[in-house]
Amino acid sequence: MSFVPVTGPATFRAGEPPREGVVEFSDDRRTVSLPVRAALPVLSKSHARDDLHPSVGLLSGAALLGLRLVAAGRLEPATGAGPPSWRIAPLDASDTDRVEMLARSRAYDGVDAEAAQALVRQVLDAVADAVPRTAPGAGTGLGAGRRSARPAPQRPTAPPPRVDPEFAARLQARIDRHRTRASRPDELPQLVGVSLRVEADEEELVAGAVRLVLQVHDEQDPLHVCDAALLWTETGPDASHGFGERARTHATIALRAAAEAWPVLDRLLELRVPDQITLDTDEIVGLLEHGVGALRDRGVDVLWPRSLGRDLTTRTVLDAAPSGAASAGGGVREAPLNEPVLGTEALFAFRWQVALHGEPLTDEEMEQLASAASPVLKLRGSWTVVDPTVARRARKRLVRTATPAQAVAAALTGTVQVEEAEEQVVVGASLERVREQLRTAATREPVDPPAALRAELRDYQRHGLTWLAELTSLGLGACLADDMGLGKTITLIALHLHRRERGATGPTLVVCPTSLLGNWEAEVARFAPGTPVRRFHGSSRDLAGLADGLPGTDPGFVLTTYGTARRDAASLAEVGWDLVVADEAQHVKNARTATARALRTIPSRARVALTGTPIENDLTELWSVLDWATPGLLGSRNAFRKVWAAPIESGLEPTKARQFADLVEPFLLRRRKSDPGIAPELPAKTETDHPLRLTREQTVLYEAFVRDTMERIERSDTDQRRGLVLALLTGLKQICNHPAQFLKQSGAARLAGRSQKLDLLEELLATVVAEGGAALVFTQYVAMARLVESHLTRLGIGHQLLHGGTPVREREDMVRRFQAGPDEPGAVPVFLLSLKAGGTGLNLTRADHVIHLDRWWNPAVEEQATDRAYRIGQTKPVQVHRMVTRGTIEERVAELLTRKRALADSVLAGGEAALTELSDDELRDLVTLRPEA
Repeated sequence: MSFVPVTGPATFRAGEPPREGVVEFSDDRRTVSLPVRAALPVLSKSHARDDLHPSVGLLSGAALLGLRLVAAGRLEPATGAGPPSWRIAPLDASDTDRVEMLARSRAYDGVDAEAAQALVRQVLDAVADAVPRTAPGAGTGLGAGRRSARPAPQRPTAPPPRVDPEFAARLQARIDRHRTRASRPDELPQLVGVSLRVEADEEELVAGAVRLVLQVHDEQDPLHVCDAALLWTETGPDASHGFGERARTHATIALRAAAEAWPVLDRLLELRVPDQITLDTDEIVGLLEHGVGALRDRGVDVLWPRSLGRDLTTRTVLDAAPSGAASAGGGVREAPLNEPVLGTEALFAFRWQVALHGEPLTDEEMEQLASAASPVLKLRGSWTVVDPTVARRARKRLVRTATPAQAVAAALTGTVQVEEAEEQVVVGASLERVREQLRTAATREPVDPPAALRAELRDYQRHGLTWLAELTSLGLGACLADDMGLGKTITLIALHLHRRERGATGPTLVVCPTSLLGNWEAEVARFAPGTPVRRFHGSSRDLAGLADGLPGTDPGFVLTTYGTARRDAASLAEVGWDLVVADEAQHVKNARTATARALRTIPSRARVALTGTPIENDLTELWSVLDWATPGLLGSRNAFRKVWAAPIESGLEPTKARQFADLVEPFLLRRRKSDPGIAPELPAKTETDHPLRLTREQTVLYEAFVRDTMERIERSDTDQRRGLVLALLTGLKQICNHPAQFLKQSGAARLAGRSQKLDLLEELLATVVAEGGAALVFTQYVAMARLVESHLTRLGIGHQLLHGGTPVREREDMVRRFQAGPDEPGAVPVFLLSLKAGGTGLNLTRADHVIHLDRWWNPAVEEQATDRAYRIGQTKPVQVHRMVTRGTIEERVAELLTRKRALADSVLAGGEAALTELSDDELRDLVTLRPEA
């Protein structure tokens, strides 16, 4: 039986003749189909297991009953047309009771007692036809055990099946043992268990009372059952209950154990004949609330009659809050665009809805349920047992109120946390339309581009505009996370103009890195000429004159930086902004920073985040961006870590990632250049990893630095260790770049011949310049960039360097000079950039080569830097070069980055900070120079 899954569901498929039936056992990995004869040993042996699936338990009980009936000779040939077959003979009242009790006790979700009874009878016939191999008749011994004296009719139209002598002998032996046991009272069942049967007549139900009847059953054969009254009142070998004399003692022991679990049963122990007790209202409540579970733990079942239904179920319904709970006009409503559908005044509520047989109760029935003093209630003409939990939910219908963002999140996931449990949510009519709008916003027929837009939008940009327009019209925020270079800026400009056409009156505030102010200014002037643009930056910043609500006046765009927004948040908060846009929104990925907190204090009708890297290191960064755009959507930071981030990042709950994607998908639009139809005109991009070796000088420095620093790390305390690990990683990466960087030598030192990286860079740039091309050179370290700058000066290769300290106007001039082309005065073919300062927001499509001198800890950051050249507007194939020193930590990082890319928008690890948590042995293995170096 070990290869057959019995802890999963089982399905019986009846056949004709019945012996052709099949039992299918399934689990998450496989399905095993067995004919009835082969399935019987599996079902018989699995009967005693505790981890059975309910469906297997039902089939197991039916199979055992069928074998018992066959052993007793309770079978006969089938009549009518068809192949010869056996059937179970007509059942007497006792066997019919057994079938009904088995069906009631083993019914489960999806199979009620009536369907279970029909299934049991099908299995009985299949067993009767599968086990014998001959028709009953004189001399076979199979009919001797039958309770009816009449001979079994033979089928005249077909010959009997082949005789199986072995089976006939085994069956005869079992019949003989059964007869011997019946004639010897000392061998009657002694070990018994108890169960409780609930009964009540109309008068008792009206009074709010029920009777609890004690039952006794054979521990080896649960179908052998009788009322305790019979066991106590009938004695001797002729007793109809069929139990031995010691069964009463064991039943008393079992009853005492049950009374320990639920003390009300002490009343049964006080009776001379513990047949039944009557439960009043409080005791019924106690049985439902605590007793059933406590008794089940002791192996004592409580059996409820079908006439006394327990079919009340509860579920949460999410809908607009009543006018008394929300401000006027709360909930979803039709409104002009300058009054969002899901405004801050909207309020929603989670309420308990009670249903009987799946049909919701009316308000009058809910009131009847809430005010009922008894847990037994007559609803819709039938008596129903009301679980105390259901009664409490009916009395306190309101679960809690919710903001629009919380309501939308629950509507999308279909669940809500109630008292530490996850409950299913039914979305009311007021939110159903909003949910459908959100789910179809990115795929619906695109809106027409605004008339004032001076550009031809691509199809994917029109869909992006439609999606943004839909979400912002609802008062919800959005995160447009297209790859760099796919035109997020023009899409946002189109959104501003679209909202103006729809009646929006407030200005749009764009918060971006300092280096992008000029780009935004130029893009607005190019694609929306006549639209006012002002910078709120520098010493002369001013917000005076911004018109909010003046007909026919477009207040246009206000451009500011993250630093200015942090310092002047109070002034910005006084303006009635229509939109607030966070460009390169990864700058607020840490919600605890002063900049992120300040940005949250600036109110607007809607917020839009623009970023090509919504996740750089972990999921909490995505929470920060989305929680700024649509506050409350993903709950608090701690709740988000517990419910979503921790399970997904651990990789132990793979379904969580899919569920989370379903939740955020309506608010996060992500398109890649490689997606079909997005940017078919983009030329090819070739990526090449250049494996290099350390020079002798670098090898000596590397090994000595590892040896010395690891000794200090192993001696350090917890507080010192983190800083030492980060210093080790940084120092090794600097040695891999060039010894002069690690030794802090200036560009005046000899540079050539000391690092294969610098030598390869010289070769690559010489080729690029000779072919009339242009290159971007990225490095994490400004010091390394300055060394390269000195070397290129000596070589006479034209270049310029942009880093975090470059003034804004000078950055804009650098971009213009580089983009102007080789024929323009001052043009340079090589642009050196620090990764942080030059990795975002710049349009440098003149370059056809991108060179990464060193590796960042996140592939998304490198790809974002590459996208300075590989973006819309690029007409030449782009070559991407990555330099990696073999056998070093750089090679180990490259392997990590490859695995990160394979996660495809999944969770990314914690970068350098995560490496500080490695043990000393793990860290030493990571940084030790490998022999291949």
